[in-house]
Amino acid sequence: MRPTGRLHLGHLLGALENWRRLQDEYECYFFVADWHALTSDYADTSHLKEYIREIVLDWLSAGIDPERAVLFVQSRLPEHAELHLLLSMITPLPWLERNPTYKEQLQEMTNRDLSTFGFLGYPVLQAADILIYQANFVPVGVDQLPHIELTREIARRFNHLYKPVFTIPEAMLTEFPKIPGTDGRKMSKSYDNCIYLSDPPEAVEKKIKPMVTDPARVRRTDPGNPDVCPVYDLHKIFTPKAERESYVVPGCRTAAIGCLDCKGVLLTHMLPVLTPIYERRVALAERVGQVEDILVAGTERARKVARETLHAAKDAMGI
Repeated sequence: MRPTGRLHLGHLLGALENWRRLQDEYECYFFVADWHALTSDYADTSHLKEYIREIVLDWLSAGIDPERAVLFVQSRLPEHAELHLLLSMITPLPWLERNPTYKEQLQEMTNRDLSTFGFLGYPVLQAADILIYQANFVPVGVDQLPHIELTREIARRFNHLYKPVFTIPEAMLTEFPKIPGTDGRKMSKSYDNCIYLSDPPEAVEKKIKPMVTDPARVRRTDPGNPDVCPVYDLHKIFTPKAERESYVVPGCRTAAIGCLDCKGVLLTHMLPVLTPIYERRVALAERVGQVEDILVAGTERARKVARETLHAAKDAMGI
């Protein structure tokens, strides 16, 4: 994950819950991608160190266990950069220029200059991040499939040009549920509509109560449509199906319950999930130095594997 700020509900449900399961089944490497943050946010790095600590606190509080997975910061392992350099020598420029994410972000992010070598070449750095640990699987959403395929192409080209060094990774598709923000749009820091893992219970409640609902339900007596209500999207994640179907849906459609009643039901199921994460985070934040100790230990574990792979790659290239 790129350190661009505190993590929110979308990160928890879209990635961290999956990571938590994977750490019991696989040898997992989870890292803070601070070099990747520079590809688009290079102009302001004033909060980078703060965000690195925040993101690791969020990981730990959500259940990512440094005893069962390797946690580290990308920039502390120069092996990533060296392999990135070597792979960039064999990566054809058209492979990068056809990257759909590159084209989309150039069009969408017009408020910053992305015409940099680093932004064009970040998929090669991403390939180095994956290949240096001989990864078999990479958990991603469908939007990341082109990046994984590019990584596979780079690995196959290297193995063909020199000798087989890299494992050809496969995408492990992860289903990302729709997580609406408090304004009904996709939950995003840029929209200022997030429920953060660091929010105390009272802050979560304060954000949920005025959350937008079915726009057609203006008065308490107006019937609603759960299918177009952002609050109901959260119900589908947190509220048991039986309660949704027996109380929330019919109550909304017949105006038997109001929107505040509906949100109250949601909070009874949401807060028991989020409050323990918040409490663990508070406790971890008070243990000065623990996050750094975890990152130091994780860096050493990662370095052993990274150095071995890098040595094999350089040997294959005759360097």
